Amino acid sequence: MMAIGSPTFTSVRTSTTCNALLRELQQIWNEIGESETERDSMLIDLERECLEVYRRKVEDAANSKARLHHSVAAKEAELATLMAALGELNIRPMVQKDKKAMSLKEKLASVTPLVEDLRKKKEERMKQFDDIRAQIEKIGGEISGYSNLNDSLMSNKSLDEHDLSLRRLNEYQIHLRSLQKEKSDRLNKVFECVNEVHSLCSVLGLDFDRTVSEVHPSLHGVNHEQSTNISNTTLEGLEQTILKLKSERKARIRKLKDIGASLCELWNLMDSSKSDKNEFSRITSILVSSESEIVEPGFLSMETINKASKEVERLTKLKASRMKELVMKKRVELEEICKMAHIEPDTSTSAEKSTALIDSGLVDPGELLASIDAQITKAKEQSMSRKEIMDRLDRWLLACEEENWLEDYELDHNRYSAGRGAHINLKRAEKARITVNKIPVMVDNLINKTLAWEDERQMLFLYDGVRLVSILEDYKMTRQHREEEKRRFRDQKKLQDLLLTEKELMYGSKPSPRKTNSFRKPNGYRGNGSMTPTPRRNSVCGTPEPLTPRSYSGRSNGYFKEMRRLSTAPLNFVSITKEDTISFASVSGSEPESLL
Repeated sequence: MMAIGSPTFTSVRTSTTCNALLRELQQIWNEIGESETERDSMLIDLERECLEVYRRKVEDAANSKARLHHSVAAKEAELATLMAALGELNIRPMVQKDKKAMSLKEKLASVTPLVEDLRKKKEERMKQFDDIRAQIEKIGGEISGYSNLNDSLMSNKSLDEHDLSLRRLNEYQIHLRSLQKEKSDRLNKVFECVNEVHSLCSVLGLDFDRTVSEVHPSLHGVNHEQSTNISNTTLEGLEQTILKLKSERKARIRKLKDIGASLCELWNLMDSSKSDKNEFSRITSILVSSESEIVEPGFLSMETINKASKEVERLTKLKASRMKELVMKKRVELEEICKMAHIEPDTSTSAEKSTALIDSGLVDPGELLASIDAQITKAKEQSMSRKEIMDRLDRWLLACEEENWLEDYELDHNRYSAGRGAHINLKRAEKARITVNKIPVMVDNLINKTLAWEDERQMLFLYDGVRLVSILEDYKMTRQHREEEKRRFRDQKKLQDLLLTEKELMYGSKPSPRKTNSFRKPNGYRGNGSMTPTPRRNSVCGTPEPLTPRSYSGRSNGYFKEMRRLSTAPLNFVSITKEDTISFASVSGSEPESLL
């Protein structure tokens, strides 16, 4: 059965109605008696009018379809734009589902709600962006000092409307958090700088409020975070202020240390009482304090410095009356330093000359005292530069003393006796031999060190006015002569042993040692006129005595007798027994060349 309202049913009903009307029109025309020609003409007009009505309806329908197509396309374009802006790419497959089976009105009806939802979501997203951007602008303005910020943000506004995705929103939020962290860091840095300025102003005795207000007025009362300026200009101003205050602190510390040193020097020179020192003892404590330890409020204020300066001026005026005594005391100090370092003091400020200059009034006592102070400083510096060489020199002199003791010990015929302390001397002799063997190396090293010192400073290394290298070279030469004498003595000893052996082979007996005294002459000569090497030390030995720095200094300063034992290093000959002397004398008439 045909359904009512379907296109087929409508067509049948229209056809039935048209047939009925046509039959009624035919009946009327029959009654009127219209001709066939007129009837055909009327039917043609009627058909033409029907076609016009259909044509208009088709055109209206086509226009309506075009409008629906445009609306759907516009909605879909807007939907695509909103989806792209919001990053909602997962909605498009739902829209395009069963697209071919849907009419235009159905498509429009399905797209319109999505567009409305995305519009609302865009508005909400825009509010979020605006809120975050407003915070970024505010914090950025606080950081940059509100300079050239609005133009850059306005230029980015149009770009933000085309990208409202969650990714972009997340970037804004990350940027906001980074700015918030930077703001927090800047606030902490500002607080630290302000606290440091407060500490410096307290120590220097300066007005803190005035100092920070010159940087920025908002820094006065930094507990109010909202009013605190954190721009680069403020931070740079605080850093410059801190550097300026630290520089001022260093200058005042240096000035106060100079004043404290002057006070200590004047107190020592003037023998000031303890009560006079107590008033300024706090100032002198700065001499042993570092910058970080000086935190007492007002310690470096100008009031404190001026008060200490006035005390120095007062003591300086008082010192002028005792200048002569001070000059003499300084000269004695200089001479003691030079004596300890074996340096010749400057003769231009000797005690006699200084006294004569002060009495004559030709020289200001202050200038003379300053000159002696400069000489003391120079002597101390030179003493420090000579310290390593002087330590090596002392070790060498001690070795020479041990060598002298060892020679005396080896000449002692009772050194192996079982007397008291013999084992101690024996151990000392063993150590002394080790030390004596090191003397040549010690001398060479000392010469090299001294020459390096002279090359570095372009001056001679003098020991009590004599060049140390010359002393050491003389010592080396003398020691070489001694060694040659020792070798000659050993060769003669070997010759003596050979002669003694041949004598025993010839006569089969050993000469009596009782004949020794009859052989030796008082002047050291044998009966045949040849010279016998004697192991004893005497002043007429053919080998010169090695000279040490102490023997040089003894000649020049009058205490040579005290140091003479240290200045001589005699021949270390082994003692000749009486039997050896007799056998050597008994064969003196033989030819030594034949035996050799």
